[in-house]
Amino acid sequence: MPNYSKLLAELAVHVGADLQPGQDVVVAAWDPVQAPIARAVAEEAYASGARYVSVVYWDGTAKASRLRHAPEDSLGFIPDWYRRVTTEAIERRSAWISLMGDPNPDVFADVDQGRLGRDQMPYIPEIFELISSRAVNWTVVPGPSRAWAERLFGEPDEERLWQTLAPILRMDADDPVQAWRDHFARLTERAAALNERRFTSVRFHGPETDLIVGLIDGHQWLAGGFPTTWGPVPIVNMPTEEVFTTPDRNRVDGTVRMTRPVLMTGGALVEGLRLRFEGGRVTEVSADTNEGAVRAQTGFDEGASRLGEVALVDNSSPVGQSGILFGDILLDENAASHVAWGNAYELAVSGLPEDQEERERLGFNRSVVHQDAMIGGPEVSVDGLEPGGAAVPIMRDGDWVL
Repeated sequence: MPNYSKLLAELAVHVGADLQPGQDVVVAAWDPVQAPIARAVAEEAYASGARYVSVVYWDGTAKASRLRHAPEDSLGFIPDWYRRVTTEAIERRSAWISLMGDPNPDVFADVDQGRLGRDQMPYIPEIFELISSRAVNWTVVPGPSRAWAERLFGEPDEERLWQTLAPILRMDADDPVQAWRDHFARLTERAAALNERRFTSVRFHGPETDLIVGLIDGHQWLAGGFPTTWGPVPIVNMPTEEVFTTPDRNRVDGTVRMTRPVLMTGGALVEGLRLRFEGGRVTEVSADTNEGAVRAQTGFDEGASRLGEVALVDNSSPVGQSGILFGDILLDENAASHVAWGNAYELAVSGLPEDQEERERLGFNRSVVHQDAMIGGPEVSVDGLEPGGAAVPIMRDGDWVL
């Protein structure tokens, strides 16, 4: 049986983070049950020349205790030491490897949804500083565990989870590193084709969905590689099946039904989510479960109710082909086309001004929130709209046709 932990560690270090000898590394695990994988990543990083590896664990159960008992006015508090882990990584030009895969999102089931929506940790504003700095070669990978397997399959069969993830992460290839390079080249070609057309908007049309997403002037379609300013080119999501860009925060209109449940950054799972946008802002929210968490999150700050990302994913995605709802945004967002309300990516806009007011006038969105939600699938058509209004098919029946 393959040593999947070692294979994942090799991909995370050499493809995901593109680690350079002498770098410090932060391994940020979603839960202490991921310790075996965190240790495998640390071993591979040190064997590859890392100077120092810090392993940091989040604990959702402890967060649930906070939400049940802590004073209302303390829910926005973030300890200085927690911020410092991120700011020091920027200063030191460290590598950063996050392990995702919540073993127990049900810990928030009895928590007031309004309180949950106001506590965004472990997502903090400094994470967006890390991304925009382009000083840190960062990546996010799954962190399988017995608890996550039990949540998905009804039994703690971690080996089954690894086998499910192997083709999604291309660990079943003869040369996984080369397979990733080939895959990234294909995504880069798609991004180039979109950039050549210079669409002003994209339109999603399907059941309960008719949404036009305006694109910011100077937008660039990108694949999942975020080059640093000093050399490394990390693949920031593993898996990644998307090409993405930045919307105009003021030009999003219409209705959309999420085609998959949404795992909120605070931890709640939202099913049957439907949104209406007018002039870029979310004006109506309805959901079958945890509607209050979405309302609280989209009201978190001025940009939280506006879009910061639009991404296209087609039927070739092995995540989508698996037919599994992983309950993890890293995987689920790569099953289908999606949008994210909240903070936008600077890297996806050429010539972006430094002044924040000028950025806002241009249509660039800022927020401490960044929430992905899947809106695509075989039943949803995607068109690119040209400056004169002509519609050009991009995806039909879930297949890429551009």
